[in-house]
Amino acid sequence: MKKTYDGPASGKGAVYRWSGDNKVGQGSMTMLETAADSRLEIELAFLKPFQATNKTIFTLEPEGSSTKVTWAMEGDRPFALKAISVFMNMDALVGKDFEKGLVSMKAIAEKAA
Repeated sequence: MKKTYDGPASGKGAVYRWSGDNKVGQGSMTMLETAADSRLEIELAFLKPFQATNKTIFTLEPEGSSTKVTWAMEGDRPFALKAISVFMNMDALVGKDFEKGLVSMKAIAEKAA
């Protein structure tokens, strides 16, 4: 998989692009908004194997000695995805990646602490 980075090294305007085989596809993530210790908004743009643009939002809320992280994604689904979702449970399909990401984020946060 080919990865590139554009814009500032971090924060608003930072861009991560990827391009790979049919399993990985092609797309980009652009930082839209960051609020230290509470919120991160990213524009997630898929180019291949299908086109779609979504906003991904991470919300962090203190909960005692821990932090509750909510990972949400919103946006319109192109017709092809609507048709596929009739036959496939998209939450189950994408949910596995969300779970992996949250487990990875937890490990990194705990190691940094």
